[in-house]
Amino acid sequence: MATETAVSTADSPTGTDSPIRLAVIVGSTRDGRFGPKVAGWFADRARLRSDMTVDIVDLAETPLPTSLTHRPGPDELTALEAVSPRLAGADAFAVVTPEYNHSYPASLKNAIDWHFTEWQAKPVGFVSYGGISGGLRAVEHLRPVFAEVHAVTVRDTVSFHNAGGLFDPDGRLKDPEGPDTAAKAMLDQLAWWAQALRTARATHPYGA
Repeated sequence: MATETAVSTADSPTGTDSPIRLAVIVGSTRDGRFGPKVAGWFADRARLRSDMTVDIVDLAETPLPTSLTHRPGPDELTALEAVSPRLAGADAFAVVTPEYNHSYPASLKNAIDWHFTEWQAKPVGFVSYGGISGGLRAVEHLRPVFAEVHAVTVRDTVSFHNAGGLFDPDGRLKDPEGPDTAAKAMLDQLAWWAQALRTARATHPYGA
């Protein structure tokens, strides 16, 4: 179930014309993971825009407790402080996820479940990677999960099929034209929804 934390989840003060604050969430914590390479590429695409700022939230670097509680103690609060304010301050999210056994990693579900108001009335886009499916089955499992916490998922995704062969050792795409086009389309959708929903939250706070 979704759990509210004891950390403040109010939106940080901002004007509706200020840059969109995009949180790029690296969902995999597995040893030898490929996620940071994909997330780094996508974050670089987002940083090219004048209408966005980027914060990479790596769940391997900011591990959250695996036992959920409505009354987090000191250790849980310390772990949450590294993640929760950054999610609360974001206007939009890009979730970078692999596909494990036809779905997304437990670390990502855990991060979603630790939070609730942080996701509400904000847009979420997906960047997936994997083998032949490109992680798209993980994305389709994530959509109803984010709907349950009142987030809005955008239609377009970025997916990397057989991802290991698409990047060079320095994290650069060997053939960037298609992925760059897909990233721009998704970022355009995130920007539109983020601006619209930020204005809506400012004028009429979301009361789900």
